[in-house]
Amino acid sequence: MKDKSRVTGHGSRILIAGGGTGGHLFPAIAVAEELSSSHPEIRLAFVGTARGLEARVIPLTMWELITMSVPSFKGMGLMFKIKTVLSMPYVLLQAVSIIMKHKPSLVIGVGGYSAGPITLMAALMLIPTVAMEQNAIPGITNRILGRFVKKVFVMFEGSAKYFPKKKVMVLGNPVRKKIIDVAAHKPVNRRGFTLLIFGGSQGARSINQKMVEALNYLTEEKDDLTIIHQIGRAEDVERFSAIYKAKGFRAEVYHFIEDMGKAYSSADLVLCRSGATSVAELSVAGKPSMFIPFPYAADNHQEANAKELVDVGGAVMLLDKEVTGELLAEKIKDLLGDPLKLDAMSQAMKRFGKPDAAKNIVNECLKYV
Repeated sequence: MKDKSRVTGHGSRILIAGGGTGGHLFPAIAVAEELSSSHPEIRLAFVGTARGLEARVIPLTMWELITMSVPSFKGMGLMFKIKTVLSMPYVLLQAVSIIMKHKPSLVIGVGGYSAGPITLMAALMLIPTVAMEQNAIPGITNRILGRFVKKVFVMFEGSAKYFPKKKVMVLGNPVRKKIIDVAAHKPVNRRGFTLLIFGGSQGARSINQKMVEALNYLTEEKDDLTIIHQIGRAEDVERFSAIYKAKGFRAEVYHFIEDMGKAYSSADLVLCRSGATSVAELSVAGKPSMFIPFPYAADNHQEANAKELVDVGGAVMLLDKEVTGELLAEKIKDLLGDPLKLDAMSQAMKRFGKPDAAKNIVNECLKYV
């Protein structure tokens, strides 16, 4: 007879390892939401670092946050690399200690500094592990982990070639429930055409600056245009608000938009970077998009992400090095004046989106719990 506690998940504990940025954390939260909703008897905990976004977000949720010290791996100097190598035994010992203390039935690696050591050590300790890869071009950590984990869940078909064929599943990038429910939001009553601008959870200075330059070429459209702009830094809100006002544009400028579902519901067009989470959320929300990929992303993965949406007809892409205020304004005007094209882009985005990604990933994960 099967152990009923194993079948139902009673007494099971799952660790979700990773974070650092919204691109890793928000898909992890989407999976946690689905797990907590469908199987509340399973205990969940996140493993991250004290400096990552998870340290600010997870304490506000129902889930526990376990922190560990992991170097950033972003330094370029020789001494930094030596210190990083010397710190790895300590990092791996921390991972083993966390695993032994919390005794997880499953570890889900979602990318970020803590994902590698926790997921790797769990796999070596014969604990079931899975990994989530959000980008079109996987990072080196997940390429290595792909050899050890039971399954790798990817968003893009093109990502599958980087992992063992029998392990990879194209299930999409999990999206938080409040984004999936975007259609249920009643849009804020704004005049005319609404342009939403953001550069990720920390903003994007080059996009911010190019948008200011573009205003000089959008003077004829300003009466028909409302702008919602997530600027990224609190100290910039007043300055950019004053710029918009001085140039006669209706604009709402925020440091950080807490309710992105509400912002998406109001937008007719979105201008942003092409991180995997943004791509996933915009496709599920069905929002026509203009992507300016972050040019310094590892392996130029943001450009690869954007190209996937351009190829299906849901977005246009401008390269950061080529964007001028005048070019950006022209692209905005082209779309503002072509509602049929916007509608076609919206439908293409929806066809690409996978609103059931979190549910399908959870179903696969539960096979190991």
